[in-house]
Amino acid sequence: VQLQASGGGLVQAGGSLRLSCAASGRTISSYAMGWFRQAPGKEREFVAARNWNGISTYSSATVKGRFTISRDNAKNTGYLQMNSLKPEDTAVYYCAASFRPITLSNQNEYIYWGQGTLVTVSS
Repeated sequence: VQLQASGGGLVQAGGSLRLSCAASGRTISSYAMGWFRQAPGKEREFVAARNWNGISTYSSATVKGRFTISRDNAKNTGYLQMNSLKPEDTAVYYCAASFRPITLSNQNEYIYWGQGTLVTVSS
């Protein structure tokens, strides 16, 4: 499975972006897809994930309510809609896929990773 993340860019605080993660090589309808991010000088952290059965989970109250994860199995693509962006959301965002992970937020369970897309939120 190859993952291609896109949609990052520079946006002002309060703005929105939609990240996409296009999968190729295999249909990922049976896979969980997750989004992680790594801010400068920090470790990569979990943002959101959506399981094969439609169950979604978010990292915490800091993104829940602002970010929405979705997927279009027909297009073999996942999305992360990010609204009300804040400067602290600035990071490289990675998409990842895993076949039936036990814990959606555990990045060690994700085998396939995209290359990352940079999101910069200016104040």
